[in-house]
Amino acid sequence: MRHEQIETNSALMLVLILLVISIGGLVEIVPLFYINETIEKVDGVRPYTPLEIRGRDIYVREGCYLCHSQQIRPFRDEWLRYGHYSLAAESQYDHPFQWGSKRTGPDLARLGGKYSNHWHVQHLVAPRSVVPQSIMPNYPWLLDSDLDYTDVDGRMRALRVTGVPYSVTQAEYDANVQKYGQAIADQLDITKAQDSLLKQAREKDFDGLPGRITEMEALVAYLQVLGTMVDFTQYNEGYFVEFR
Repeated sequence: MRHEQIETNSALMLVLILLVISIGGLVEIVPLFYINETIEKVDGVRPYTPLEIRGRDIYVREGCYLCHSQQIRPFRDEWLRYGHYSLAAESQYDHPFQWGSKRTGPDLARLGGKYSNHWHVQHLVAPRSVVPQSIMPNYPWLLDSDLDYTDVDGRMRALRVTGVPYSVTQAEYDANVQKYGQAIADQLDITKAQDSLLKQAREKDFDGLPGRITEMEALVAYLQVLGTMVDFTQYNEGYFVEFR
């Protein structure tokens, strides 16, 4: 069949267009019916706290995902450099996920706890002061800008619509206590969002400025939680094979 035959026959072109769309639709839709079978069953994965949510929003706003991925592939060289390959379960509460598609800088999927809070602050303000060969831009305004958290409860409600288990009712709160423990459940309670954010910021002091809560505070809080939720020492490699 030549192009000329298709281009001069509108009925044939319509049939072929519908055929291509149908095949593409099946490829995209059918896997969704089996998605629960491909998400690994692991302990520890939880939704982000209000402070971490704001940090993630700043991460997206500043375009960090354009140069950093958050997806370690199951290859030996990546495992040796970054740690255990990424699991689908670790991204189940990311909307949208931050896997990325380019690595101008290193992957960040296992960044949490690797460096101190002070290191992150210095690295974001002046990257070449800690990594001389870095080509990352400076972000000094993060330390100068106070964090706006007045709408954090609204952001949590938006994520709740997508299925993230932030609580509003007592029943939802009790379910989170059962699953995550009371300390985490308190941070996932939308009605206490601002108080939870302030409490975490004051207790952890991610930006090193006790008297202020800056955008740097939120971003470092987010970076420090990446890859820390799952304890891989509890699982042998064969456990994850069945989910592939």
